[in-house]
Amino acid sequence: MSSGTSALRAWWAGRPPAAGAAVMATGIVSVGLHLAGHETLSGISLVLGCAAWLGLALNFTVLLLRERPTWVARAATPGALTAIAATTVLGTRFALLGGQFLAAALLALATALWPGLIVLVVRHWGRSMPGAVFLGCVATQGLAVLGATLAATTSTPWLAHAALVPFWLGLVLYAAALLRFDWRQVTQGPGDHWVAGGALAISALAGSKLLAADGTGMYLWNQDDGDVLRTATVALLVLDLAWYAVLLVAEVLRPRLRYDVRRWSTVFPLGMTAAATLSVAAAVEVPWLDGPGQALLWIAVAAWLAVAAGAVRSAHGALRPAAPR
Repeated sequence: MSSGTSALRAWWAGRPPAAGAAVMATGIVSVGLHLAGHETLSGISLVLGCAAWLGLALNFTVLLLRERPTWVARAATPGALTAIAATTVLGTRFALLGGQFLAAALLALATALWPGLIVLVVRHWGRSMPGAVFLGCVATQGLAVLGATLAATTSTPWLAHAALVPFWLGLVLYAAALLRFDWRQVTQGPGDHWVAGGALAISALAGSKLLAADGTGMYLWNQDDGDVLRTATVALLVLDLAWYAVLLVAEVLRPRLRYDVRRWSTVFPLGMTAAATLSVAAAVEVPWLDGPGQALLWIAVAAWLAVAAGAVRSAHGALRPAAPR
């Protein structure tokens, strides 16, 4: 085996759990591009997201089988939940693409992973946590988004009703995470502080998908239940946009331009806010939201390109052979 191959394998094995946010970011950009009607770009993003997911899944499996203590240590960190979130985001895109069987398989995988990882991560929560603490909400809402999307595309009422459980549970986990969030991260965080807003965005997306499932002809919610779900969805989007504004202002006042793998956790909320805005616009029939949703989408695409360029430069620097002494 060449030294270059060995270096690449060592570098890839050293990717932290937070690297899963790259798949989340790429997957949600693909979903957003689909909602905006840019199918070619959406397909390219999906291929890139799948390739990254397969690589990280292989690394996850190898660690589990060969280096269990390392796997357990990583599984206890909030970043481990990106495995669930990334799986559900890609599953959602496949469901929208018509690949219901694959989407269902990814939902089953994410659901199987969720109990063990969420318990392990929450047990290790402390005080003054970084933005990654909100990944408990994100992973849980990911199940709701994928479940509701599959329910709509396959006309399966029980799946929509089941998706209500992670939807409301995700909001409980958000409140719990908010109590442990270190607010100094807003001006000092390296990138994952944006998940504070992204968690609300995926919650709004989940609500919109539950509303959309009801609009496919299945009788899912009575008038009162539908009104509560609609109100909660709109409120979540408004809160997400408020977070977006606060975090954006903080970035302008305190720029953090150096590349960090946690910057993928910035791209994900940007893309998720765009997707949520476009999806809520359709679900609650507010067409004027399409314009802002489109603008937010291209901001997310630009951020994805910038962070991807930083990731390539970082990888090139890490793999470059050391100069001879």
